[in-house]
Amino acid sequence: MTANTYKFSWFSSHLPWYPVVHCATLWRTDQVTYHRCFSLEPPHKCRKNVKKDGKGRHHLWKKRDPARSGVKAINLVRIISELPNEKEAVYGALDKWAAWETEFPLFAAAKALRILRENSQWLRVIQVAKWMLSKGQGTTMGTYDTLLLAFDKDNRIDEAESLWNMILHTHTRSISKRLFSRMISLYDHHNMPDELIEVFADMEELGVRPDEDTIRRVTHAFKILGQEDKQKMVVKKYLSRWKYIHFKGERIRVRRDI
Repeated sequence: MTANTYKFSWFSSHLPWYPVVHCATLWRTDQVTYHRCFSLEPPHKCRKNVKKDGKGRHHLWKKRDPARSGVKAINLVRIISELPNEKEAVYGALDKWAAWETEFPLFAAAKALRILRENSQWLRVIQVAKWMLSKGQGTTMGTYDTLLLAFDKDNRIDEAESLWNMILHTHTRSISKRLFSRMISLYDHHNMPDELIEVFADMEELGVRPDEDTIRRVTHAFKILGQEDKQKMVVKKYLSRWKYIHFKGERIRVRRDI
């Protein structure tokens, strides 16, 4: 048996976590190669212990305090609830409420709108929403939806139509299904089938698919107008003969009652 012969070659490498690393390469006569690496210094002596402290971090955006905005919202609701129904008094109090803020308190105003809506204070909802829009703030679909609902509840159809026309011409391609449904619901509540059909026509033209509740209102409007053929076309296009409901923990298919 021939003895194995060994040949060593040495090289050093400097790595980030090892200051000096030595490797020995071993060749054997049977063409099998072995590598052996070792460090002169252990890793724990090379690594630096960095103490993490979040106090010194720099934040690009200002952190908002949700609790503070909630307190401001409640304060706004309290202030506006004690005012007479005069535009000058209401707008003056709202301007004073936001006067000392470095930026418009949009979160607090939105929370105040939600509180007023939950309490069905529709006149105050209209006042706060109009004030926000006059400042160029809160121009969102959520604010428009709340304002249209308040106009509906307070029987302000003319103002609702003015707002809707503005939304339709300004945000043509970005109007949500929710806003279309809100306006169709408003016309349905006030027995205005012709106007309801016009909104539905705009909805179809923009490719917004209506939900089931909206379809029921539209078919009812066609029935009032005596246009049963269009009523059947809408039902055939958007509603199937069957629907699924949950009954006693199971999902079952039932015939749709149109």
